[in-house]
Amino acid sequence: MSAPASARPAAPSYAAVLRVPHARRTFATALVGRLSYGTVPLSLLLATQRATGSYAASGAVLSLYGAAVVLLTPARASLVDRHGARRALFPLAVAHGALLGVLAALTWRPGAPVPLIGAAAVLAGACAPPLGPTMRAVWSALLADRDLLRRAYSLDGVAEELLFVSGPALVGVLIACTAPASGVLLGALLMVVGTAAFVTSPAMTGPRPRPRPRTGGGRRRGGVRGLAAPVAVAAGTGLALSGVELLVLAHVGEHSGDTDLVPWVLGALSVGSALGGLANGAIDWRGSARSRLLGFAVALGLTIAVAGLAPGVPTLAVAMTAAGAFIAPALTTAYLLADESAPASDRTRAGAWVNMAVNAGSSAGGLTTGALLGHLPLPLCFALTGATALASAAVALVSGSRKDLAEA
Repeated sequence: MSAPASARPAAPSYAAVLRVPHARRTFATALVGRLSYGTVPLSLLLATQRATGSYAASGAVLSLYGAAVVLLTPARASLVDRHGARRALFPLAVAHGALLGVLAALTWRPGAPVPLIGAAAVLAGACAPPLGPTMRAVWSALLADRDLLRRAYSLDGVAEELLFVSGPALVGVLIACTAPASGVLLGALLMVVGTAAFVTSPAMTGPRPRPRPRTGGGRRRGGVRGLAAPVAVAAGTGLALSGVELLVLAHVGEHSGDTDLVPWVLGALSVGSALGGLANGAIDWRGSARSRLLGFAVALGLTIAVAGLAPGVPTLAVAMTAAGAFIAPALTTAYLLADESAPASDRTRAGAWVNMAVNAGSSAGGLTTGALLGHLPLPLCFALTGATALASAAVALVSGSRKDLAEA
């Protein structure tokens, strides 16, 4: 992927990002495809439960699908780096869409064997196109100026947050009129159409040539050392975020007994994240991306720990808004640092490692927090969840120190 680099405008802004040639079309089409990420999981969960009559089976199928999507993201991103987005993404999208169609057919009516549904879910997840990592690599190719790139990543992160909110809402409207499996079909349509439009953008070209590795004393940019810090913080943020969702449910139940308030408190978390993401892109930061990454992770961990002391639901909502303000900045900075750490030929894969880390952390966070709840006081559970973000900052700090020593 390549495109003409933009010159730095007099006053970098979000509008300046979208004025870059081909940016609006490329971003909009990527978002169409990425909306599938917000519609398929819930639709698949509901469709499988209806088809099998088993919550255990529906949860297992969703877990298999999610594991295939998350764990194979770097491998699929490597295909994009090696062969280019046009040659790699569209075949993946077609295969993914076709397999989602198979899933929809299997779950449209009761009776399909659960193992067959599970196998189709694994295959569909394995083919999911890495549109998020690819779009971030495109931003990096379009924008030579790092301030504009930071704004682009912030805009991208906020838009993705909105997709995960609007996707389930769209599914809710759809299944009110027809079978839940129709949401799986909608996800397939969005992915294929969005990806087809995305890869035909003028911003997309062939793969970047891979540079030959240096020999002797030359320094090699990127690699595991360069990705350790952003991957650690992304994983810690994912762990903390999914843990907080369960803790909010427990806190609201303990202090008010009205679990209908849970979506409003979690909505405050999303609002805080969106506002924090926009602010992160608008502020003219002076420090390095690595120092900002550490600061955001520490602030997130401390805010979550303090939230456990909230005396009631309104106070908890305020605390969640404050905690959310550090989520999008932490993830945006992790993606930015991964981009800086990788050569141009590996940018998609570098971003995919961060993406995989946050999703894997999100999958594990609820499990570990659920094991703690009921055995430990709720404020201590909040403190331990916040400690995961603090621990990720410590890992990032140590990895950064080792990298500096190795390169000295």
